[in-house]
Amino acid sequence: MASIQKRSSQDGEVSYRVQVRLKGHPVESASFKRLTDARAWAQNTESAIREGRHFKNAVSKKHTMAGAIDRYSKEILSHRKNPVNQKTYLSYWRDTLGAYTMADITSALIVKHRNDLVGKANKYGRKIGTATANRYTQALGHVLTISVKEWEWISQSPMTKITKYKEPKGRVRFLSDEERTNLLKACKESNNPYLYKVVILALSTGARKMEILGLQWADIDFTRGQIVLHETKNGERRVIPLQGLAMDLMRE
Repeated sequence: MASIQKRSSQDGEVSYRVQVRLKGHPVESASFKRLTDARAWAQNTESAIREGRHFKNAVSKKHTMAGAIDRYSKEILSHRKNPVNQKTYLSYWRDTLGAYTMADITSALIVKHRNDLVGKANKYGRKIGTATANRYTQALGHVLTISVKEWEWISQSPMTKITKYKEPKGRVRFLSDEERTNLLKACKESNNPYLYKVVILALSTGARKMEILGLQWADIDFTRGQIVLHETKNGERRVIPLQGLAMDLMRE
C-alpha cells in the first residue's frame, strides 16, 4: 500500500514524499514536487512490484556495463587460455558503454557503436571489417547472457534483437611448393627458435595457432602418433595425427 506525505520546507516550498509498502518487499520511496506525479509513481511502482518488474529494473540500474565487463573478466575470462581477442573486444565496449547502467543498454546503442567500428584501424593498422565487428558483438553478447542467466542483473539481453552482419564465405587457399619452401626457409632464419617447429606442426596437422602454442607434453602421444587438443575453438576435444617431419621435430 502506498502512502503520501505532504512536506513544506522553511522557504515554503511544498513536496510530496511517497512510500510504497508491500508485504515481503523492501519499502520503496521517492519525493516529488507535484501531487499528481507522486500518485502516478506510487501506482506504477506498486503495480511493478506485484508483477515482479520493479526488482529487475531496480537491480539493472544499480550496475553499469563497466561493472559487468569487469566481473565477467574476473570470473570467466580469467579462466580461459589466451583470451587476447576477447580482452580487446571487451576493452572497446568498456570504453564506449562502460558509463551506462545495465538498464540503459539498448540494441540501438550497441548497433551504433558496432557500426562505428567498421572501417576503423585496429592495433595492427588494418581496417576492421564486418566479420570482425561481429566478433566484437559476440564478445559483448556473452557478457549480457551471463548477466541475464547467472547474475540476474537484467531480465533480457538486448543482443537478441540484433542481426549480425552478413559475412563473406572464406576462400580455400593452399601454399604452392615454392611458397612452402620459402616460408620454411624464412622460419629457419628467424630469431625465434620455435617458429620453424610451430609452422611445421601447423602445416602437418592443420591445428590453429593457439592450439599449437597451448600444447603440453601430456597432450602428445608418441606411441600412437597423435596429439590430443583439449582447448579448441568450438570447445570440443579432438585428436590430430602426428607423423613425418612433425613427429621427428617433436622427438628432438
